[in-house]
Amino acid sequence: MALTIFRNDNTFILDGKINAMTARRFEKHVNTTFKTIKNLTIDISKVTEIDTKGVVALKVIYKKAKTENKTFSIVGSGCKDIYEELLTMNIA
Repeated sequence: MALTIFRNDNTFILDGKINAMTARRFEKHVNTTFKTIKNLTIDISKVTEIDTKGVVALKVIYKKAKTENKTFSIVGSGCKDIYEELLTMNIA
């Protein structure tokens, strides 16, 4: 299954897999809208898989949000696991 990205204001709702096949497109999609948003929420409730490339994409997005002083949140089941993974990368 591919990754589908829906946007509702400042929330990106993801449906599918964030993996080696989809992570780069996901990262680019979010980065193209960075200039128009102040806060960013990523909803992973419908994500069925996140591999290492997916976590790296979230890391890159997080760093960009932090650099540009934007609020960044990940919501949905599994977000605690992602947070813990980001902690091991020393960025959370």
